[in-house]
Amino acid sequence: MNKRTILVVEDDESTRTYLIRFLSSRGYTVQGVGSGEEAIARLASGYSPNIVILDLLLSGMDGIEVLAQARNQGSPISAIMLSGVGQVSRVVEAMKMGAADYLVKPFEEEELELAIGNVLEKQQLKNEIKSLHQQLDQSGDDTDFFSTNSKILQIKEIAKQVADADVPVLILGESGVGKEVVARYIHDQSRRKDKTFIKVNCAALPNDLLESELFGYERGAFTGALSEKPGKFELASKGCILLDEIAEMSPHLQAKLLHVFQDGEFTRLGGKRSIRVDCRILASTNRRITEAVAKGEFREDLYYRINVIQIEIPPLRERRDDIPVLCNYFFQKYRTRFGSSLDQLPAELLEACIHYNWPGNVRQLENTVKRYLILPDLHLVLSELNGSGASPSPSPPKGHLLKDISAQAAEQAEKEMVLRMLGETNWNRKRAARELGVCYKALLNKLKKWQIKQPSSGTPPPLANSI
Repeated sequence: MNKRTILVVEDDESTRTYLIRFLSSRGYTVQGVGSGEEAIARLASGYSPNIVILDLLLSGMDGIEVLAQARNQGSPISAIMLSGVGQVSRVVEAMKMGAADYLVKPFEEEELELAIGNVLEKQQLKNEIKSLHQQLDQSGDDTDFFSTNSKILQIKEIAKQVADADVPVLILGESGVGKEVVARYIHDQSRRKDKTFIKVNCAALPNDLLESELFGYERGAFTGALSEKPGKFELASKGCILLDEIAEMSPHLQAKLLHVFQDGEFTRLGGKRSIRVDCRILASTNRRITEAVAKGEFREDLYYRINVIQIEIPPLRERRDDIPVLCNYFFQKYRTRFGSSLDQLPAELLEACIHYNWPGNVRQLENTVKRYLILPDLHLVLSELNGSGASPSPSPPKGHLLKDISAQAAEQAEKEMVLRMLGETNWNRKRAARELGVCYKALLNKLKKWQIKQPSSGTPPPLANSI
């Protein structure tokens, strides 16, 4: 099927004829019908256009009924609704039923082209997501290691190669990038996969509690130690232990951990006998550990012990091609758990996710999908991702502040100039575009980006004479 195929459903013959001629001149393959019944029959016969331009008030079966019937017969459509002034409630109903966009008659040709372009862009995004999903299905992995990014796939291959080497692996990356996922993947690919995998967050506990958590204690070792307790190293025997945020360890614990690496043994708190340990040690941190070594905050000898194999995971903003894959993975993972009736994530949400910087990386993305499944308020989520809610990215480094301020000032000046010109031209957008020296479509895109609409008291914008 031609990817630029359009069906025009309009009972006014002159309007229908004009739309067919105009859209054909723009390179689309166009068919037209004069009623909702004809449209449904055409769709039922197997005709599947990319876009349906659908009049809301058709004689007989109206636009709302066409949307419902198409969905019921298993051939949902991407519809741009054509409505008259004063039909807001019907337009809202159509959008709730899945219409992609709407235009109020009479409208300008450029507005129609912009609406069609936006719908096609969203369809392309959905197709890319479907393609990525198929690639994942073919990969055959049952782990959470979902990616089509070349850097992540390279990390996955390295993880496979080192899995059975039984040497320490140091996993680096910002908070939330998936360091634990990589660690578990290494364990699951190793000969120890049937044994215990234990994660210890070294930043979550005070040093004295962390020591007893890692190495255990004997009865009477301290007040409240009424019985002996084995540590995580003992519990991970024959398996694997992940020391998450290892750079937060105190110098005392670093020294004790070094002893485990060197001799393969340790003593419990309050104990006298040495306990031998046989477990794979993986470590991770979100700090620049080489800088910590240079500052004397992390032992150099311990660094060389844990840094036999080093894996650095790039942040999500540097692998945006993974975002739609992860969005859909989390959607499928949590949809049933949270009892959501949604069939898929909205294209607008996916697009916003792709352009967001994700300072919290994959963990933040996962939580965003969870929240949308529980509270499916698209406007709220989009406002947060587009910057009107929570800040979308960390504060820029000081070295880039001047550049960013300059860009913001330039955009503000541009916005003020556009608004002033619209006021001078009485909101004649075509004339304003000519005066500003930009194409009309570019002006429409800017107004949409800035969410600027014509004041209700202003003069209506120019309308297409042919519609």
